[in-house]
Amino acid sequence: MTAATDVLDLVHRWAAAEEANDPVALGALLADDFVGVGPLGFVLGRDQWLGRFGHGLVNRSFVIEDPKVHDYGVAAYVVGVDVQETTAKGRDVSDRFRVSIAAVRLEDRWLVAGVHLGPLKPPSGRTSGW
Repeated sequence: MTAATDVLDLVHRWAAAEEANDPVALGALLADDFVGVGPLGFVLGRDQWLGRFGHGLVNRSFVIEDPKVHDYGVAAYVVGVDVQETTAKGRDVSDRFRVSIAAVRLEDRWLVAGVHLGPLKPPSGRTSGW
């Protein structure tokens, strides 16, 4: 297997654990110093990210579309689109987000070191990103 194939496998296993709302499976995929940035800009450490499921987050569907892997040997950067059907504390927050995933290879296995979710649409009042 190539590094890109291994990283894509990691991304798909991460998305499956998110979709299953499974903090145990997800925890096995995250680096100890994992940092997640949510779509509204909040920053969560590993334990906080895993704790979302116990605080009202429910994913009904969570898919990463069109992931592109940029391989740097012991690190990789993945950019794609996260399509999710999700509720947070009973409120529907389903949407499509740009997702960036930092992966690192530690002791011959790939782990997710960071995730950043951001909007795919321009801020109100703008017609483009620039």
